[in-house]
Amino acid sequence: MSRPTSTPWNDCEKGAPVTQALPPYEVGRLAGAVLDSVGTVVVGKRDSLELVLAGILAGGHVLLEDMPGLAKTLTARSFAQALGLDFRRLQFTPDLLPADVTGSFLYDQRKGDFAFRAGPVFTNMLLADEINRTPPKTQSALLEAMQEKQVSVEGVTYRLDPPFHVIATANPIEYEGTYPLPEAQLDRFLLRVSFGYPTAEEEWAILQRRMARRQEETTLAPVVDARTLQMMQGALESVAVEDSIGRYIVALTSATREHGAVLVGSSPRGSLALLLLARARAAMAGRDYVVPEDVKDVAIPALAHRITLRPEMWLRQVNPSFVVQEVLTAVPAPASGALPTYARHD
Repeated sequence: MSRPTSTPWNDCEKGAPVTQALPPYEVGRLAGAVLDSVGTVVVGKRDSLELVLAGILAGGHVLLEDMPGLAKTLTARSFAQALGLDFRRLQFTPDLLPADVTGSFLYDQRKGDFAFRAGPVFTNMLLADEINRTPPKTQSALLEAMQEKQVSVEGVTYRLDPPFHVIATANPIEYEGTYPLPEAQLDRFLLRVSFGYPTAEEEWAILQRRMARRQEETTLAPVVDARTLQMMQGALESVAVEDSIGRYIVALTSATREHGAVLVGSSPRGSLALLLLARARAAMAGRDYVVPEDVKDVAIPALAHRITLRPEMWLRQVNPSFVVQEVLTAVPAPASGALPTYARHD
């Protein structure tokens, strides 16, 4: 059987990238509406929700690492609904195979030939639930999709329709029957976010809302659609980054490699993550330029999971977030208001 080497998985052009972009002030308005909608379901976690949305606007993938029952799955589903995206949830288990993620060729008796059956990765937003419960071979099946936005099965490459985002969840306290994510796969996530336990008032609000809606399931009306999301993402390219802020980003990333508690610091992919997320934060605020506070707000979620500590640091209860916080304190932030060199015109 002859097979094409590259093809859209659904043989149509509906997934063609959108080239138009919205002005940053419109991105800020729509982002606020999306967050307000998700906030009606996920109570009291506005800062964390803003980070998740920033990761999506930056075109990246998000790792939600927290204790069980803290709305990780609910967050992913709520964002998919509010953003008008096709959503699929894949429960990762020890017996999950790579073909269960990507899809496989099956024999069609009526046609007398093999046909490709797409896996759950062919969607706009994939929830990889408890990603650390499946073996590395299956975890790696996501790598190509996350990085290249395509899937290769038996020599055939299938492009994923944009937008495509992975929101993965992981439980940081259970180690029996889990497979820690390798550094290569951790590095593919643009940022790592934790929610933490709600306050007493927030938890009471959760109970009140559950009683008010009189059912377990929650459904959000779309605030935007997939095309509008792509236009919002395109707006980030018009957000200016002044030279001193760009060098500040580089200095922060470089400082993680020189810290005494660090065995392996952040790669240049960490600098790119800071740049993309800072632009997203600026656009969410309705600005077409980045300020140092945008970088500071995303530094820990963007860099902490890219750092490997020296073994003895675990005995001292030092964690990567503490290292990034020390780096933020040590590296002076710029105060320049000059235009970036790439934006100057003679």
